[in-house]
Amino acid sequence: MGKKSAPRPLSDNEAKAFAKMLRSSPQKLNLVAAAIRGKSAESALAELTFSRRRIARDVKKVLQSAIANAENNHQLDVDRLYVAEASVGRAMVMKRWRPRARGRVGRIMKPWSNLTVVLREREETA
Repeated sequence: MGKKSAPRPLSDNEAKAFAKMLRSSPQKLNLVAAAIRGKSAESALAELTFSRRRIARDVKKVLQSAIANAENNHQLDVDRLYVAEASVGRAMVMKRWRPRARGRVGRIMKPWSNLTVVLREREETA
């Protein structure tokens, strides 16, 4: 018995990696994700390696995971991979308070983010 397996949401020439709860705001994370969108996997890794932003290390881990998924799970050629999608979403927001003058309070929001990286294999040019 049991449940039937769901159809694969990606096509046969795609691989995906997903990271939940990255400790950065979606706005800051999207700057790093935009820098690698559309680039080949190799040049995207090089860009993230030498980026000065703190969150670039986490984005690099997700990209390496997507490359490993493509190679090991879907038998795609690593040299022909490029970043088809790099999308950022909101996760939870920690709410903190700071006392202010005259009994008031200052709100401090500490947002978290989700990141999805989809790699696609380029078609062979004959």
